[in-house]
Amino acid sequence: MLAELINPYYLQVGSFMLINIILGISMYITLSTGQLSLANAGFMGIGAYTSALLTIHFSLPIPVGVVIGAIFAGLLGIVVGLPTLRLKGVFLAIVTLGFGEVIRVIFVNWESLTKGSVGLSGIPHMGRELLKTVKELGFEPKMLGLQNNQFIFMAIFLILLVIVIFVIWFFKRQNDSRIGRAFSAIKLDEQAAESMGINITYYKVLAFAQGALLSGFAGALFAHMLGYISPADFAYHKAIDILIFAVLGGSEVIWGPAFGAFFLTLLPEVLRFISEYRYMIYGVIIVVMMVVRPQGLIDLNVVKWIKRKTTRRGLKNGTGN
Repeated sequence: MLAELINPYYLQVGSFMLINIILGISMYITLSTGQLSLANAGFMGIGAYTSALLTIHFSLPIPVGVVIGAIFAGLLGIVVGLPTLRLKGVFLAIVTLGFGEVIRVIFVNWESLTKGSVGLSGIPHMGRELLKTVKELGFEPKMLGLQNNQFIFMAIFLILLVIVIFVIWFFKRQNDSRIGRAFSAIKLDEQAAESMGINITYYKVLAFAQGALLSGFAGALFAHMLGYISPADFAYHKAIDILIFAVLGGSEVIWGPAFGAFFLTLLPEVLRFISEYRYMIYGVIIVVMMVVRPQGLIDLNVVKWIKRKTTRRGLKNGTGN
């Protein structure tokens, strides 16, 4: 029965969706201080290649490689964030987009390490490694009525789902903390925030580094989910995709980019017959959103409305009981 419900194709799409949600949240974090960064694809590539190379050449466990890849991307985020603090708006976007392209060109030309445009293959696959581990412990997917392939896709999806839940929980908690309030103050009025004693440099670099770390984390997971990466996976179009997650869903609340990532990952699968016009459709979506609803589909008012409806429904159910 379980085997009939588990479709590897749907699980694969769901896994890509979860990776994109992490990337959407990374954009949300940098935007939370008013910084429009388009370097997320570059940081994603750094995390992916770092983790892949460490696990291939040094036989490190996948979790260790993923953590190191994310930390390395976060450290580079600090290096890039410090000199770009004085830039704002489109100037920051252009510089960070250029940084992402520089990273991609390095991946293409450093053939002795990255295999160039051919890409890296033979990357340890998280699903297969987990299957190997559970088999050594005496467990077989057949015990659940699953084939090996079904178990692999299901395991990857569940691991990513747990990670996404933790990421959303962590950054929602951060939003309610002193750090989140400082981010909001800087976004509303940087000069007023500074006059109130908020360390602008520290918090802007922190937001930039967190966004870079999360992008690198998503990239490392992406590498071990597919077992193959190439520089084309981290080109400028990926940076645009991540930006559109926030533009469509909304960048005021964490659920906005998450919804944008969910919708825009599902859309190409539903509309495969017009996949060649994908970026034309994205362009139309951006224009329409900027005119009709520049704050995105989900903003603070929408979240408050949902909370009110949920509270009222809960009170009615409580009264009825």
